[in-house]
Amino acid sequence: MSKVIITVVGKDTVGIIAKVCTYLAEKQVNVLDISQTIVQEYFNMMMIVDMEKATGSFEEVSIELEKVGEEIGVTIKCQREEIFTKMHRI
Repeated sequence: MSKVIITVVGKDTVGIIAKVCTYLAEKQVNVLDISQTIVQEYFNMMMIVDMEKATGSFEEVSIELEKVGEEIGVTIKCQREEIFTKMHRI
């Protein structure tokens, strides 16, 4: 399994989850877990996805998701699970 952590942060607006999930589905990226909160007017989402069967590379998906974020006014970042885990280990 090739797990990736995706974070989405920005001002809340209609359709953020739909746009991100639609893009992921088109790339055959499987969403394993998703958590989202809205604090005041700010949207925050973290997803764990499996890219094992993805039709694009990690780099391609990461760059294209950043562009999707720009279109909808949020910041989208992707990190490989192993790097994310090492960064957050104490």
